[in-house]
Amino acid sequence: MKAKSLTVELQPADNARLANLCGALDENLRQIEMAFDVTIGRRGEHCRIDGDPAQMRLAAAALRHFHTLAETPLSVDDIQLGLVELRGQAVQPARSPNAGLLTKKSDLHGRTPHQVEYLRNIQEHDITFGIGPAGTGKTYLAVASAVDAFERDQVQRIVLTRPAVEAGERLGFLPGDLAQKVDPYLRPLYDALYDLMGFDKVARLFEKQSIEIAPLAYMRGRTLNHAFIILDEAQNTTPEQMKMFLTRIGIGAKAVITGDITQMDLPKGQKSGLVEARRILAKVRGLAFTDFDASDVVRHPLVARIVAAYEKNAKKEGA
Repeated sequence: MKAKSLTVELQPADNARLANLCGALDENLRQIEMAFDVTIGRRGEHCRIDGDPAQMRLAAAALRHFHTLAETPLSVDDIQLGLVELRGQAVQPARSPNAGLLTKKSDLHGRTPHQVEYLRNIQEHDITFGIGPAGTGKTYLAVASAVDAFERDQVQRIVLTRPAVEAGERLGFLPGDLAQKVDPYLRPLYDALYDLMGFDKVARLFEKQSIEIAPLAYMRGRTLNHAFIILDEAQNTTPEQMKMFLTRIGIGAKAVITGDITQMDLPKGQKSGLVEARRILAKVRGLAFTDFDASDVVRHPLVARIVAAYEKNAKKEGA
């Protein structure tokens, strides 16, 4: 039996506000449709929603929420980020004490319960693990926390590293010097820094060696004092590499380790250092683990549904 439609009346009936809500060519409505797997038809201030009853109610709540915000035009980014926050309604885009990060992005804060927990763990622990699928903000929020600590003079430098492992592809010989060879593996870290501090400032800090980005192999034999250290793509470390990294942490240092254990690019049969660390260090005091899932994805709404579909399939195959 086909579910009944749900009609939502958006009040006050203001044409300018409705236009701000809907966006160019109703693109904002399409984003809401995609997020909740419903169909929305609009005539004036009346919106008809078709789909699963539970999803229709969620879509109706989203429409009303965005309508209250539509005094000024809403971009697709506003809608997509707002949808992430609505998925984690238990957390207000709460300006909690851990939310006010000193970065170029003045409105940067945790948008889901797990993201808020992650930021809190980073502030309260010297070593924090962030584990979960792509798009959940693990690396970006870690870099933002590093920038915040640097701007507040809590650390003297930022060190970003990741293992140089090919993502299931054979790239062959890469031209250039050593820095140029490893640069493609480290590009996501550069991008986050430029976004959070600005290109010119990052370039100056590189020159002063206040920021360092290097492949994981370069960490061996070092002791990193008064630094904020991030190990990204940690699922691609071996247990030996992970132990090596964790023992590099010196006085006044803070470390964040991020990774997605569903996307490992290690040779078949090779154990992951991240998986082993989770097992070995689970009960060690002073460390924190934050687990992310599809509900934390802060990308295109389809990404969350893709991640959820893969998670469902993995559970089915493991049953």
